[in-house]
Amino acid sequence: MLVERVTVDARRRIASSAADAWPFNVPAVRALAEGGLALTAPVTFLVGENGSGKSTVVEAIAEGFGLDARGGRAGRKYVNDRPKTPLGEAIRLDYTLAGSRMQTGPRSKKRGFFLRAETAFGLLGFVSGMHGYWEDDVTEMSHGEGFLTVLESMFTQPGLFLMDEPEAALSFSSCLRLVGLMHQLGEIGAQVICATHSPLLAATPGAQIIQLDQDGMQTAKWADLELVDHWRRYLSDPSAYLRHVIGTP
Repeated sequence: MLVERVTVDARRRIASSAADAWPFNVPAVRALAEGGLALTAPVTFLVGENGSGKSTVVEAIAEGFGLDARGGRAGRKYVNDRPKTPLGEAIRLDYTLAGSRMQTGPRSKKRGFFLRAETAFGLLGFVSGMHGYWEDDVTEMSHGEGFLTVLESMFTQPGLFLMDEPEAALSFSSCLRLVGLMHQLGEIGAQVICATHSPLLAATPGAQIIQLDQDGMQTAKWADLELVDHWRRYLSDPSAYLRHVIGTP
């Protein structure tokens, strides 16, 4: 592991004109600012409803590590004049010994990648074929095939790997491949932090699961997650849900 705790610099939060506005008014972000977040496993999942703050937190961690908030690899500067997000400005990462060594070493030795579904297509097409990436042209592949090419090319060694809803492009079998990859990364000393709606991904063995909701954020067990319960109920009897949506008897 590289990062053992995520905190928020109170001075920077107070100095921000948005101190009492988004994203600090989101319950999970407020909880992060007040108590921090301890990372206890090589693979961590952030789960919760839309608007719960998952993507906001993952994006800020990426910025804290020095990754481009729109995605990409560590040690590489992209054409991006956008300032950091309010949370990204205030976020602080407490590193393990391995993480400190990586942070204080040459930028070229920093290992990590941020893959976010929202911006992936443009970024991946832009860097395909460049030195240090992958040789295949992902623009000639399906969205899911392109994601797997990136994952299996860039997520291969100790580093910090962040993902924001990677399941958006992946089939069931491709999600299983990603589970295997994340588990393998954890075993070689890498660290993965992933925001997801997928009960399949969240079932990765040994992973830490953080549920974000109106009460803030708290550690949860896979079997107790609301998203797992809803998927079980839906797959068992879709009409129990659909009758409330489209009036199915």
